[in-house]
Amino acid sequence: MPNKFKQKAARAQRRRRRVRGRVSGTAEVPRLTVAKSLNNMYVQVIDDLKKTTLVGLGTDSKEIAARFKDKDTKTDKAKKIGQAIAEKAVALGLKQVVFDRNRFRYHGRIKAVAEGAREKGLEF
Repeated sequence: MPNKFKQKAARAQRRRRRVRGRVSGTAEVPRLTVAKSLNNMYVQVIDDLKKTTLVGLGTDSKEIAARFKDKDTKTDKAKKIGQAIAEKAVALGLKQVVFDRNRFRYHGRIKAVAEGAREKGLEF
């Protein structure tokens, strides 16, 4: 059984490297990266040339928790965090980003983050 988990992790790592090989952020067009766990989503806007995080949020952060309702699904929360990160990025003067879906397929919560960010003015 342990070998099965190592293989799964290795496949995920290959997917992550493949995506990151194609996507890179600059100061003008930073990278919007998404990470998810079973219960939370984490979104960051990163300048890869300077290796700095410009803006970052998670569904477990206090500043975004006020936007969530009790009956919000994980997908609803993902959309709201996408909107919040877009508002912060636009406030910094960023209009364009490249979307890094990490090792995840572009559907469900990952797609909801992207749609929420587009609604608030970010261009991919």
